Amino acid sequence: MARGMILTDFARALAQMVDPRFRRVLWLGIALSAGLLVALYAGLLGLVGLFAPDSVTLPLIGEVAWVDDALGWGSLLLMLALSVFLMLPVASMMSGFFLEEVADAVEAKHYPGLPPARAVPLADQVRDTVAFLAVLVLVNVAAFAASLAFPPAAPFLFYGVNGWLLGREYFQVAAMRREGRTGARMMRKRHPLRIWGAGCLMAVPLTVPVVNLLVPVLGAATFTHLYHRLARRRAATR
Repeated sequence: MARGMILTDFARALAQMVDPRFRRVLWLGIALSAGLLVALYAGLLGLVGLFAPDSVTLPLIGEVAWVDDALGWGSLLLMLALSVFLMLPVASMMSGFFLEEVADAVEAKHYPGLPPARAVPLADQVRDTVAFLAVLVLVNVAAFAASLAFPPAAPFLFYGVNGWLLGREYFQVAAMRREGRTGARMMRKRHPLRIWGAGCLMAVPLTVPVVNLLVPVLGAATFTHLYHRLARRRAATR
């Protein structure tokens, strides 16, 4: 029953991906992420130009004048390789600053008549987003190391760990707007398995290149539906 409702929440979120507000957040996250990666490459290229000599003299060969060019091309190849791994967490971080807009769009379409949600201060958004990125990277590095020690556990670790992380983050984003930080945390503790299950569903697209960039927007929308479903159930039992 719970699994079917989670799939329904996901399907409703997926159906709304054509919403201009969804697309705006998606493209903003990708554009800002690409800009940040380009800026990082420009900084790396500047360091190469600052410290690399124009030429070196090698024994038996003589003067080699293309060292700085070789390092420049090498830094480009390195940055392209790193961007494959960095794009998703960086895009998640950048999109994190706009996920409230996704939740607003979901509520405007599916839950009209609600009072305005409380605004989350920008400082809290920055702190939560950066903390989530740091935990995401560190926990995945630890899970990767554990999977090297026991390879058969790798897929279970990946989906289990990322399901927990994504569920925790996106439910907090959805619930905090209506419940406050403390209320969102208490609600999360009352429904750990449902939230983890929805998070595992969000972790599936992480393994598909390009599609994984949709995860922040899909996650925020899916968990907005999940929050309202749980909130209605709580109200009905009072």
